[in-house]
Amino acid sequence: MDRREFNTGLGAAAAASLAPLPAKAQVYSGPNVILVRFGGGVRRAETIDEAGTYAPYLRHILAARGVFVPDMRIAQIDGVDTSHAEGTLNLLTGRYLAYRDAGSQLLQDRLEPTEPTLFEYLREAFDIPSHQALLINGEDRPQEEFFTYGVSPHYGIAYRSEMLSLHRFKLYKFAQILEEGTSREATLIDARQQYDALLAADPRAITPGQSPEVTEFWRRWRGHYGDDGLRNPRGDRLLTALAVRALRELRPRLMMVNYQDPDYVHWGNPSHYTRAIQIIDDGLQRLVETVESDPFYRGNTVFVVTPDCGRDANPLMSVPFQHHFNSRAAHETWAVLFGTGIDQGRVLDRMVDQSAIAPTIAASMGFRAARAEGDALSDVLI
Repeated sequence: MDRREFNTGLGAAAAASLAPLPAKAQVYSGPNVILVRFGGGVRRAETIDEAGTYAPYLRHILAARGVFVPDMRIAQIDGVDTSHAEGTLNLLTGRYLAYRDAGSQLLQDRLEPTEPTLFEYLREAFDIPSHQALLINGEDRPQEEFFTYGVSPHYGIAYRSEMLSLHRFKLYKFAQILEEGTSREATLIDARQQYDALLAADPRAITPGQSPEVTEFWRRWRGHYGDDGLRNPRGDRLLTALAVRALRELRPRLMMVNYQDPDYVHWGNPSHYTRAIQIIDDGLQRLVETVESDPFYRGNTVFVVTPDCGRDANPLMSVPFQHHFNSRAAHETWAVLFGTGIDQGRVLDRMVDQSAIAPTIAASMGFRAARAEGDALSDVLI
């Protein structure tokens, strides 16, 4: 029996013995955590190679400030795909294959967690409102709107995170246009059609209403950028703008930023990929500078930066950077951890499994990701 089989059996036995517990009301006093998915699938060659990196802020500044993990890997397990949704759920749950189909359409995976996410563990353990547990999602990954909570009976929607994304903003915007009723008839008809289509995108039939704090966040966003979608940033620059505004207005204790633009390399132009890495690197710098200029976060925040999956380099393909063939390189990632309670100036010179991210974040925040099958990196915590 290997470690995965042992952990799976142990976790199932533990879960079976747990009865529902009353909600806790402990005040949270630990560090804030910002988990950055350096997403869209990236190779080590363009990110953490000292000479070849397109992310110099990450590699030359941030990696030296904390613990640099150059050899993180996605386990070679039957059924494990090296793709974006799957890798993100590996990070959020600390488990592999911890998801199910939430109603997929052709060429669009719709996965939802079957195990608790970090946000659910945190909110079950501490008295933290939903708007202080945030997922920042990209406009081209609407299927990741399902990651706010899992279907574990002890956790679930009561401990969900909130989602900031263009999908959620459009739900707010079209609802407001319809409620105001002051637009031209053609505009109202279009708003109704688009609103209904957005609702239909979630086959779980969960009402899209967000917390009053997030609703107010969208009111201010709309007031600043308007309704036409031509003024707000797009792509991963949008995620940075949402995350920075959220830090200032919503004060999240745990926030995950799901960058994704490197995946545009599938269109065939390698410069789309390398430029996207630079955009994430710029976004990282802005996030760090925002934290360090804010007394609420300064000196009490942990950053964890890691990819969703790797990429291979297949010279026989017209687009050489792929990740869908489950190649060795697609399983190879990395991580950078720095901030409160993290060791400094250290390179972790051993292989680390991707499933270690969730329990390590949990340990740094003072709770336990009980169903995670990975091991916390206790030796990087001080």
